[in-house]
Amino acid sequence: MKELLVSIASGLVENPSEVKVVEEEPNEAGVIVFHLQVAQNDVGRVIGKQGRIAKAIRTVMRAAANKAGVQVAVEID
Repeated sequence: MKELLVSIASGLVENPSEVKVVEEEPNEAGVIVFHLQVAQNDVGRVIGKQGRIAKAIRTVMRAAANKAGVQVAVEID
């Protein structure tokens, strides 16, 4: 799951070497939270106009997690 998020974000940003993903342990509801960190000048590229790219990233991650039988959330820091 972490590798999928890194590959998606790396394709969107100008500085793919600065893409970092921190994975938290599942919380009491069983949701794994991924914190996506990119360079300051790339944050807009990952969020997109009106958050459309961020929503698409979250949708892809939820679909992959559903297939794997887990629940995930993606936060962009």
